[in-house]
Amino acid sequence: MSDQIEFDQLVAPDYPVFLGSEIQQPAPDEAAFHVIPVPYEESVSYGGGTAQGPRAILEASWQLETWDGVSTPSDLGIYTQPPVDMEGEAATIIDRIAESTRFAAEQGAMPVALGGEHTVTYGVIKGLLSAGESDFGVVQIDAHADLRDAYEGNPLSHASVMKRIVDLGIPLYQLGIRAFCHEEVACRETHQGQIYHQDANQLVPHNIQQIELPESFPSKVFFTVDIDGLDPSVFPSTGTPVPGGLGWYQTLSLFDSVARQRQIIGFDLMEHAPIAGFHAYDFAASMLVYKLMGIVQRNRQRNS
Repeated sequence: MSDQIEFDQLVAPDYPVFLGSEIQQPAPDEAAFHVIPVPYEESVSYGGGTAQGPRAILEASWQLETWDGVSTPSDLGIYTQPPVDMEGEAATIIDRIAESTRFAAEQGAMPVALGGEHTVTYGVIKGLLSAGESDFGVVQIDAHADLRDAYEGNPLSHASVMKRIVDLGIPLYQLGIRAFCHEEVACRETHQGQIYHQDANQLVPHNIQQIELPESFPSKVFFTVDIDGLDPSVFPSTGTPVPGGLGWYQTLSLFDSVARQRQIIGFDLMEHAPIAGFHAYDFAASMLVYKLMGIVQRNRQRNS
């Protein structure tokens, strides 16, 4: 990957840059955020369309305001990498995702990956590890536990991504889970002290806005958001919707509560599957990404 991609090479119709209607694409080493589009869709098990998610989010971001209602995250610099090449086997693509993530980290930037199916997160985590990040945990918002050792014989399935991460020895805190199998319950029990959780039946009926991470949880966190973690009334634009999910403001508050306790070293938004004719969900997904950037920005300022 070259050290700098010219802005004109990335704008639509080839591939849009995040918030490209409002900001100039900075040099990679001048941006606090690296947006990494990953249109990967291989192991989806119900509805499809996640391969179109990154482009839809980037295109919709051109309708955002730079001020997110509290601060202006774009002031920190947002660089959009070229989309990850989807040619080849799953393991090869995961390695490319890792390379793009490592490039972001080596530029001193926070990776912000846009999927694509949730398998993408495994590549991002591998990239952080290869960039030298070793002591960090993962916080996951999701409808599904994704803790199967393999799904339909595939250990790199989107339904197995958190098991792959746990197998790396990384602590995991799950939020909003409401669809899982006996194997995943057993996995949680086997990995007590490594896997923590507050499921949807705890968070949603009581409208819990904040969590307290265990004292032993690492000081750095990668935060992964599967869009189906939010309720389908907010985001029906996913292949595996499950009722009873998190609300919009609850999601933002939970992310903020983690950001106040730990250093966020990256985040992603996975499993957005655009619905033709319903651009509101594309816009909401892009706004969610930008709102999370804003929370990161404000907590950096608070801790500086």
